[in-house]
Amino acid sequence: MSRRKEFIIALFLLFLPLSAFAGTTARELLDVLESGYGSMEDLQADFSQKTYIGSIKREEKGGGELFLKKKGGVAMFRFNYSKPKQQIVSNGKTLWYYLPENRQVIQSSAAAIFSGGNAIAMSYLTGLGSLSADFNARLISPEPDSRGSYQLELVPKKHNQSVARLVLTVPGEAVEKHRGGEKGALFPVAASVLHDQMGNRTTIDYSRVRVNRGLGSDRFSFRIPPGVEVIKQ
Repeated sequence: MSRRKEFIIALFLLFLPLSAFAGTTARELLDVLESGYGSMEDLQADFSQKTYIGSIKREEKGGGELFLKKKGGVAMFRFNYSKPKQQIVSNGKTLWYYLPENRQVIQSSAAAIFSGGNAIAMSYLTGLGSLSADFNARLISPEPDSRGSYQLELVPKKHNQSVARLVLTVPGEAVEKHRGGEKGALFPVAASVLHDQMGNRTTIDYSRVRVNRGLGSDRFSFRIPPGVEVIKQ
């Protein structure tokens, strides 16, 4: 249960709303992220993921498609993994973790998964709460990297088992559009790297990002297939 909970939380920490963070060197990136997040109602994107497990020095790879929808202070999400084959779905109240190969669905309360010190992830998803007291933000370099992107590092002010630090990659193109005064929905995160306190590292890259396409709420319901065991937690 602990590994699964930390894994799910890691997926959503990459969406943290950074608008509340202060700091002159990171201010422009924070403004870019604030503008994009504030106008985003739903999101659809492909993703590829690499997870390094420190205890056994092994890397696992995966990927698929994600969906996110914010509505009335509630966040709904769906991660459809093509590799490994699995689904993580929530309608904002219930969370389902479907493992087709095991013919099992683990069902739990979304609030329970994001409780306690992990509430920072749910605060983002619901669009509520301020994270300025939780993190220090730092621009790793004022100059873009070889791909023209910038990296912003987030470090929790208080010890958090799931998060030691998080690095977000913001494309230079998104920064330039913001400087040019372009408004509108934007998800300006090309990649994220999450480090936890156990020496594990999860890297996620995004592609084919589509914002505000009017995703229906029915996409975030999970219908339990016949003959599948339901484990309630």
